[in-house]
Amino acid sequence: MSDRPTGQVLSKLRMGDREFDYYRIADLPGLDRLPYSLRVLVENLVRNRDGINITDEQVDALLGWDPDAEPSHEIQFTPSRVVMQDFTGVPCIVDLATMRDAVRDLGGDPEVINPQVPAQMVIDHSVQIDLAGVPGAIEHNMDVEYQRNRERYQFLRWGQQAFRNFRVVPPGTGIIHQVNIEYLAQVVMQKEPGREGERPLAYLDSCVGTDSHTTMVNGLGILGWGVGGIEAEAAMLGQPISMLVPRVVGFKLTGSIPEGVTATDVVLTVTQMLREHGVVGKFVEFYGRGLSQVPLANRATLGNMSPEFGSTCGIFPIDEVTLDYLRLTGRSEEQIALVEAYAKANRLWHDPDDPNYTEPRYSETLELNLSTVRPSIAGPKRPQDRIALDQSRSAYRAALPDYEAPDADRKPVPVHTETHGDFDLTNGAVVIASITSCTNTSNPSVMVAAGLLARKARALGLRPKPWVKTSLAPGSQVVTDYLEKAGLTEDLDALGFELVGYGCATCIGNSGPLDPAVSKAINEHELTMTAVLSGNRNFEGRISPDVKMNYLASPPLVVAYALAGSMDVDLVKHPLGEAPDGSPVYLRDIWPSNEEIQTVINRTLDRDMYVRDYAQVFKGDERWLGLDVPSGQLFTWDPDSTYVRRQTFFDGLTATPAPLDDIEGARVLALLGDSVTTDHISPAGAIKTDGPAGLYLEEHGIAPKDFNSYGSRRGNHEVMVRGTFGNIRLRNQLLASVGLEVRPGGFTYDFLSGKPTTIFEASRDYAGQGVPLVILAGKEYGTGSSRDWAAKGTLMLGVRVVIAQSFERIHRSNLIGMGVLPLQFPQGESVESLGLDGTETYGFEGIETINREIPDTIKVTARRDDGCTVSFKAKVRIDTPGEADYYRNGGILQYVLRNLMEGR
Repeated sequence: MSDRPTGQVLSKLRMGDREFDYYRIADLPGLDRLPYSLRVLVENLVRNRDGINITDEQVDALLGWDPDAEPSHEIQFTPSRVVMQDFTGVPCIVDLATMRDAVRDLGGDPEVINPQVPAQMVIDHSVQIDLAGVPGAIEHNMDVEYQRNRERYQFLRWGQQAFRNFRVVPPGTGIIHQVNIEYLAQVVMQKEPGREGERPLAYLDSCVGTDSHTTMVNGLGILGWGVGGIEAEAAMLGQPISMLVPRVVGFKLTGSIPEGVTATDVVLTVTQMLREHGVVGKFVEFYGRGLSQVPLANRATLGNMSPEFGSTCGIFPIDEVTLDYLRLTGRSEEQIALVEAYAKANRLWHDPDDPNYTEPRYSETLELNLSTVRPSIAGPKRPQDRIALDQSRSAYRAALPDYEAPDADRKPVPVHTETHGDFDLTNGAVVIASITSCTNTSNPSVMVAAGLLARKARALGLRPKPWVKTSLAPGSQVVTDYLEKAGLTEDLDALGFELVGYGCATCIGNSGPLDPAVSKAINEHELTMTAVLSGNRNFEGRISPDVKMNYLASPPLVVAYALAGSMDVDLVKHPLGEAPDGSPVYLRDIWPSNEEIQTVINRTLDRDMYVRDYAQVFKGDERWLGLDVPSGQLFTWDPDSTYVRRQTFFDGLTATPAPLDDIEGARVLALLGDSVTTDHISPAGAIKTDGPAGLYLEEHGIAPKDFNSYGSRRGNHEVMVRGTFGNIRLRNQLLASVGLEVRPGGFTYDFLSGKPTTIFEASRDYAGQGVPLVILAGKEYGTGSSRDWAAKGTLMLGVRVVIAQSFERIHRSNLIGMGVLPLQFPQGESVESLGLDGTETYGFEGIETINREIPDTIKVTARRDDGCTVSFKAKVRIDTPGEADYYRNGGILQYVLRNLMEGR
């Protein structure tokens, strides 16, 4: 039998001498006024309509979309594939392996647990910059990477052979999102017929990914966004993603980028504009006649930053620019022709000059004339905090008092190093300058600009300051190919920007150690150091434990700040250094022109590079091929492993879920402020020796030098739960509520013992007494990357409810996916306005209603020790019936497993 849904009428698409089936949406009433992104959703619903999960009513709701209405119609989005990186992907495969065990324990067939859609993992998050600024750094770093991660990599190779529809791109290939746009993405996919006589099916590529910057693929016209690993696992297992039909913000780009301005500057400007406008939970769609002037690399750069906007996606439509990029990156002419034919046949092609073109309606619109964009950086702790380059020094000085120790000594601190000589360190010194992350290393214009700036600086005798740790971590091997062909590698190497690895390095906290003497001086004298990176994230505590202020900048500006060596410098007015004749050298003297940059790109970048570099993308090097691979369809867990352990989520799982009950006697584990990110919550970066996770590892015979990072140990829940809420910049105000000093890091007050302690130890004490826990927070709770452990760790600590003023989309969804209830304070109310301080005991009345329906509010009662109470109605942030099903089952994975066991 055919495996295609019934009830739809297939149409025939002819392309040369080939014929395809496709679900034609071009003639559906109302389609012509829908934004491109919603047309993609229409195709998705029509193709996957089954009359049960996806119905005609959902299609009609989408076709009848009211741009002015608030989201209210639920639909089920079924992504065509799932992409993962290894930090978030390893726990996904651990969960799938554990689910196989659970199915076996319930008497079922473990083989039902298998990806139902193509799942691709790119191992890119594990390389750390242990060695930098010297020849051979990449080989050293990769050798160390394999030594640290051998268990994880063996497990992933097992998963590749044990699960169907699962492929792994080995380490040292590139960053997930760059590999996605350069190779994995198809724009239009093909499915071979299920029976003889049928034609292959052509359908739209779409994806979700276990990394928030999955939105980079939006630049190709592919709808996709980041989800938590929990949601991604369900999607892999064939579950559609419940969502409300969103508001769509149209963003018109006009004009052209002026001299001296980069794509990074455009991205930072757009990020600031959209954050100020407010696009959380919305789609952003770029439109207008000016799109044809926006190169695909710039589109991908803009799409990449959607999480920084706060939007679900930042998408461009399919047009000639899309086809040109597919051709450049080595896609076959047949594939390119299919993309064009399909897009035009289904009214998904963007051509404002077409007489039948109708400009879509949008919920809201913004416009940016690119000619008005100025050189910029962003920081010191949020990507939306854009600073014009000519204001960077004054902005740094204004922010510095918030980071300096109260009794900080501003005198220069002398430092002696074995490799870089003697120098003085002062506040504001740039100790990390890294060209890194998918956002910019995918864009040849800024990478070539960095190389040309390095060439000119080198010719004038300029060098980075000795205290700066410089590094280059491109997103794919193609980048080093064209830099090498242009002769720019030698110039970057000469300035210390040696290749350190292909992966998401500094941007996720894998910046590696600073020179020991530098680190010692910073910590002994409480110096406020800075980092400059070409990334997308600069949250507190993310880049390095030795650095307090982090700034995002274009790759050429990263090189410039390495030369200047300090944020306390005006790069527009002050010289970067001196030429051999003693004359000052300014940034304007070495900044390459747009024409110079384009000339190099035209001369060096070609299709053959992509074809060659991706010819054996899944094979791996001798390190990968030399790994011992376990066999079998069930994984043999090593009880002594500190990297990969069988999960506990399914322990005691029953065939049907227990009914939900109200909660009484809950205590507050943490009282937090605004903009608490998933980086604050989820364990990331280095593992401290004196923290709960470090003590656990030492108890299991692991020396501190072998701790590796939290990211590398995400497959071990014992490590991860001990690091949850352990970020060195987290400030739990509950300590202040009981009259204690607020110590940064994972500390709290235990009301059972009457003592301050770590969040983990307090949670164990509460668990032993059966006390449920609560988190109280301010605005934008859960901002940042889609970190599943921010939700998994929250649950494993015993937290049942999180009450915040507002939530970021991904983390709210992940909390529900783990069976944690997200509640929102009444409009205009907060911890402060309600007179709460976290010392109360909390009760929640109305949770049991969720067994039948989703209530608008739940009554929260906070009881003080003196007998006084504060009651309020908190908004229930379970937004869809699908989310309610997940919550009733104790989580999305339990819901999926039960359905698979029943054959649904």
